[in-house]
Order: sequence, then structure tokens, then C-alpha cells
Amino acid sequence: MVAGVAVVLAVAMLAALMLGSSSVGAADVVAWLRGSPTDAARNILENVRLPRVLGAVLAGAALAQAGALIQATLNNPLAGPNIIGVNAGSGLFVLLAACVAPHVMGVWAVAAFLGALATALLVFAISAAADSSRLAVVLAGMALTAVFTAGMNAVLIFNPDAYVDASGFLVGSLSGILTQELVVPGAVIALALPLAALQGDRLNVLSLGDASAHALGLNVPRTRLALLALAALLAGAAVCFAGLIGFVGLVVPHVVRFLAGSNNRRVLVLSPLAGALLVCVCDTLARTVFAPFEVPVGIVLALIGGPFFVYLILRGQKGGAYEQ
Repeated sequence: MVAGVAVVLAVAMLAALMLGSSSVGAADVVAWLRGSPTDAARNILENVRLPRVLGAVLAGAALAQAGALIQATLNNPLAGPNIIGVNAGSGLFVLLAACVAPHVMGVWAVAAFLGALATALLVFAISAAADSSRLAVVLAGMALTAVFTAGMNAVLIFNPDAYVDASGFLVGSLSGILTQELVVPGAVIALALPLAALQGDRLNVLSLGDASAHALGLNVPRTRLALLALAALLAGAAVCFAGLIGFVGLVVPHVVRFLAGSNNRRVLVLSPLAGALLVCVCDTLARTVFAPFEVPVGIVLALIGGPFFVYLILRGQKGGAYEQ
């Protein structure tokens, strides 16, 4: 299954390079791959489409993996980076960094991680105080999202020039992304994804319950903190260049578990590939369906993720799963 998803992802990336509002198409991509494109085609492919495709793949993989980690760590199928406020906390810190140190290389990536980590720790504390109540965690996350969103809007009111294309950042957009913007977060994601994929056994032990996990020699609080920090690192890295893209970390792990089972070793391998595929396809649709106009990819994903979230709530309420 991993090989199959990887092949489909490669096809989606190739299609994304071929499709767009300009006249550059399949023949130009083939010529580019052979090293003999026209100057116009090379410019569009290397400076517009390729960075956008790479950004979609990196953001999708990071957010999906972060969602898989958060859901398994908190034992909460309703959790996700945007649902529990991690994305919003990361976004607020990015905007603050844009105000304080707009030209310092790498500062946005650091700020994004710190914001995501602070929010994840808040959620962890709330989860412990609420005796791991699933609905309490989700409601607390929504409250944190509202507070952080208000903070972001306040920053943009007082300093409207803090972030170029702030409207796209707030909904999640890959429009106008540059290759150099992907270097630092791309390196972070490339290092964090394999590390996260190795945590499947720990998460499988956690899924047995705190008492059983402790009896098997696992330090439960320390493990949860480490896994949430890793999820925050992935989510923050994606937010710093893609904005507040939502629902990838909620939808993808559920789809992966439906197709491949609940073993976290498989989930953590498949989720990044599936997340990259989802965002790549949605971004291609967002910029081609209404060409020459385009819709931010965050809007397309919200149209998918919103109804899916409602479905999860209704399914959980019927089974009483979210009363815990």
C-alpha cells in the first residue's frame, strides 16, 4: 500500500507541474525534465509551479503526521493541529515574529515551533486537568483557537504590513511561495518525519491505557510530552510557509486507519504520503478549476474537513465514544 500511495503521489505531483493558467503544459514539463525547456517554460516551472508543488507536499506530509501523532497521543479521534489550536498558536507567533524581526533568517520557523509547542503544552495540561475528557480537549482547543485568532487579527490591525498576503496566511495558501522559503522548514520536516515514523511502537503501547503502558515500562507523561513536542515541530514548520491550512491532520489519519488498520506503525508511515497527496491534489484544483483566478487551498480543505468533522462528532455521539 505504501508503494501504491507513493506512485499516486508522484503522478499527482507531475500533473500539478503540467497544469496551470499559463500555456506551459505536458510537453514543456517533458522538455524540462530532459534539460531542454524554453526560457519561459523554465521560469514558470522552476519559480512558480515547482516551489508550490514542493510546498504542498511538505505541508501535507507534516500536518498529516502531526495529526496522527496528536490523535494517538491524546487518544482523541477528534483532535488535530487546527482543531486543538496548535495551528492558530503557531500562526500568532509567526505574525509576532514578522513584526519584531521581519528580516532575520529562520526566525519565522522558530516562532512557529514555539507557538505550536506552547499551545500543545496548554492542551496537554487541559487534558490532564479534565481527566482526558475528549470533548473537553476539543472545546478547549476551539477556545484557544478563538483567542489566538483574535490575537492575529489584532496584530494585523495595528501593523497591517506585518505579513505580506496576510489574508492568504490566515486561511492557508501556497500562492507565491518561493523556494528559499522552504529551505529551513523543509529541512525540519525532512528530519522530523522519519523520527515520527519510528514512534509507532510507543503509541501502540499508549493505546493500551496509562496503567498498562506504565506496567510495560513506559514513562507515560514524558512520552506524551515528547510526542506532542514532535507534533508541534511538524505543524509549526508547515504553518510558517503555508499558513493556517486546516483539517489535513484531522481527515488523513482517519482515512489511513480505515484503509490500513489501527496499527500506529503503519499509520505513521502512510499518513505523510496521504497528507502530501491530499494537499497536492487540492492545491492543483484550487488554482486550475477557476483559472485564471484561484482559491486558497485552505478553503478547499475546509470544505472537505468541515463536514468530515461533523460526521466524526455524530458517529462518536451515537456510540458514546466522546463522553469519555
